[in-house]
Amino acid sequence: MTAGLFSLAGRRALVTGASRGLGAAIAAAFAEAGADVAVHGHSTPTDDTCARVCAAGRRALPLSGDLADPAVPERLVREPVSGLGGIEILVNNAGLIRRAPAVETADADWETILQVDLTSVFRLCRAAGRHMLERGAGKVINIASLLSF
Repeated sequence: MTAGLFSLAGRRALVTGASRGLGAAIAAAFAEAGADVAVHGHSTPTDDTCARVCAAGRRALPLSGDLADPAVPERLVREPVSGLGGIEILVNNAGLIRRAPAVETADADWETILQVDLTSVFRLCRAAGRHMLERGAGKVINIASLLSF
């Protein structure tokens, strides 16, 4: 990426689902563009992504938490506000899928999918939005999968 075309110098971002895949690539690209990045993961450690952020000369803040837990989104915003000094960018990338025909999908699986893929996005936007409104600026990027059902 050309820094002149895409500069995030001095910005701070929170990227959920950043331990691998698209989230890890977004976190690394943000760091290459000059942002410090709070890197969230749940079942996969964030070490590799944090190393990529640090290799770009930026600060990485590793975060862990199950987004099905209603208390986690608020904490995921609070920790980088404290540890990085704020958040200007929130990327809601984390998501899960449990593939099964609808007639075989257990209520518990459905509830978990809704908590992670929908409710946590709202809670993260609300928590980060409060901080962004206080600062007078911010960006939220919500990512959805074409593989959802």
